[in-house]
Amino acid sequence: MNNEKKNNALSRAMYGMADIYGGGAFVIIGTFFTVFLTKALGMPTALAGTIPLIGKIWDAITDPLMGNICDRTSSKFGAKRFYILIGSIISAITFVLMWVGFGASNVMGQYFFYMLMYILFSTGFTIVMVPYNALLPDMVEDYQVRSKFSGTRMICSTFGAILAGLIPTLVIKDNTNAASYMVVAALFGVIFFITILMTFLGTWERQKEPVKVGFAESLTQSLTVYKSKSYRLFIGIFLFGQAAADFVTGLAVYYIDDVLNAYGGGRFTYLMGVILISQFVGTILFSVIMPKTSKKFPLLLGTPLRLVATIAMLAFSHEGANFTIILALTFFIGLGMAGTSTTIYAILADMADVDELITSVNRPAVCSAMATFVRKIAAGLSSAIIGVMLAAVGYNETLAAAGERQASTTQSGIAYIYIFAPVVLLAFALTFTVLFPMNKKQFDVIKKEIARRKGEDDSVATAEEIAICEKVTGFAYDKLWNKDNAFKMKSN
Repeated sequence: MNNEKKNNALSRAMYGMADIYGGGAFVIIGTFFTVFLTKALGMPTALAGTIPLIGKIWDAITDPLMGNICDRTSSKFGAKRFYILIGSIISAITFVLMWVGFGASNVMGQYFFYMLMYILFSTGFTIVMVPYNALLPDMVEDYQVRSKFSGTRMICSTFGAILAGLIPTLVIKDNTNAASYMVVAALFGVIFFITILMTFLGTWERQKEPVKVGFAESLTQSLTVYKSKSYRLFIGIFLFGQAAADFVTGLAVYYIDDVLNAYGGGRFTYLMGVILISQFVGTILFSVIMPKTSKKFPLLLGTPLRLVATIAMLAFSHEGANFTIILALTFFIGLGMAGTSTTIYAILADMADVDELITSVNRPAVCSAMATFVRKIAAGLSSAIIGVMLAAVGYNETLAAAGERQASTTQSGIAYIYIFAPVVLLAFALTFTVLFPMNKKQFDVIKKEIARRKGEDDSVATAEEIAICEKVTGFAYDKLWNKDNAFKMKSN
């Protein structure tokens, strides 16, 4: 069956299913893990916030290795699909382990236990998401068809985020009750296993010769992807765009509970429901618009909208504020978040092609690995910074564990963090998006030039095409298609 016949709604849906895990897992972790540690277990916020960051340091090792392992592997299923299959089991188990109740009286003993559990989860996430992020370039060649697959993936991701954002709020009625978090973990462990497995069963992968690179060269090979000008700008979009979303989910409980004093009565469920449903609506909208405009358009349109809505929240960040207006502003924030994520994952699928023109090596898993690593770094840094900022504004974990209100100055501090941290991060994401040099026209030139280098196209590059290749890659035209660009750190 050729790729055109496989370009149907069912194929796109099966491809996207795994991102119910990719999108949902971090919503639960970002929204509830630090809350679980601080409010349910009484761990200091500054200490709890460092656990995800330490997990990301571990990822500095595992993500490049996973990319290398994947590109080295040969399997009848396809290397990437093989690891997606293995990862479906590992990911479900490691996610559940993060929420096991550990009531040690020694704070540091508790800290090291959950740090280890987080590292195990992070490894499982790597096993699935590095191959998954690299799968689409080996499934589909066409730029517009990739956009449709990426759009469906983001719909699935947003649906996963809705499940992950709403179901826990219905189960965790008392955020100081550790057992309720475990119920959520067990339920989502099953959901994540099934959805990842569905992607394995419903996708395909172009068979190709594995890349033979020794493990000792893995770190160097991983770092050389940053030689690409487009990839560096993409990483800027990814890092700042996702970090802005992490601050919203990571502070949502604190904002509703400590600033608005509205966690009870279902209001937190309403807030999460609005922000996640608006992301779902936005993702569908942008997925339709994107093939007709450009992959940058969703972020360029959604970010200004989100900035205005976020700043407007400042006037309503106090107890007794009109909650209907807060929900309305949250809806526009969610639309903006959908634009960011839609742009990011659509662009990611094209980065392996730019890298191949630079290096002559097709290594989508390595490009995926370093993007996954940056995604986790963003989440880890966000969590650590949130913990430090909460401590800086006087957050008292003893009061939190007892279910009592924080000081008024602390409430105001949480509101300022919730509003202004995403604003700053979004400004950077928007800047990198404006600077990103590739749309469909440039992509088609890159693909044509790769065909020339492979001897599949005997045309001669025009001056305009040469200029596009140089602008997109950041390399002089005569320095392209060189394996040393992949395996040596020396400048071009």
